[in-house]
Amino acid sequence: MRELTCIICPIGCSLTVQFKNGCFQSVTGNRCPKGAQYAEDECTHPKRTVTTTVRTENGRVLSVKTDVPIPKEHIFDCMKMINGVKCSLPITVGDVIIENVFGSRVVATQNMQKQGGGQHE
Repeated sequence: MRELTCIICPIGCSLTVQFKNGCFQSVTGNRCPKGAQYAEDECTHPKRTVTTTVRTENGRVLSVKTDVPIPKEHIFDCMKMINGVKCSLPITVGDVIIENVFGSRVVATQNMQKQGGGQHE
């Protein structure tokens, strides 16, 4: 048995997941089907969205994230790939920094100009 709090919506249902012979069996406590799916996914193949920063050509750091969650077991390898990148400016929100990291793209989450000391909206 494993207990989880669903994070799909603000309700935060308390979920109880049952296993049989080490395999997912059932979920209780969910108020909707999304909670049951969340519990099954979290217990069988958890994924996470990675948020971090990359270096830019002028030494500043740019905030980035994976555009879809990646398998949790690949987070450290993903971070190694991201840490090896230095991106050129200018950058706009949504620009792809790395094309394929475990099935996800690493994208910029902020705008950054080439010249000057700041960001722009």
